[in-house]
Amino acid sequence: MTSVIHKLNDAEDQNERFDAQVAAKEAGDDEAMFKDEDFVVALEHGLPPTAGEGLGIDRLAMLYANAPSIRDVILFPAMRQK
Repeated sequence: MTSVIHKLNDAEDQNERFDAQVAAKEAGDDEAMFKDEDFVVALEHGLPPTAGEGLGIDRLAMLYANAPSIRDVILFPAMRQK
């Protein structure tokens, strides 16, 4: 029912990913992110493993409506696959 994610907490790996984002930004990618040095420092000090979970409105509506399929409760019908 929910999506679950695991957060990256390896400072070296995260630093390499930030470097790749900076290179992409310099190459003209408007959606690339800046390098967050403070975050890398926090990771170097030992950020514990973290994870997250998300329950979308559509899945919650499906649960409350007792709908057999999420397609029955999608808010924007134009996005439904025919």
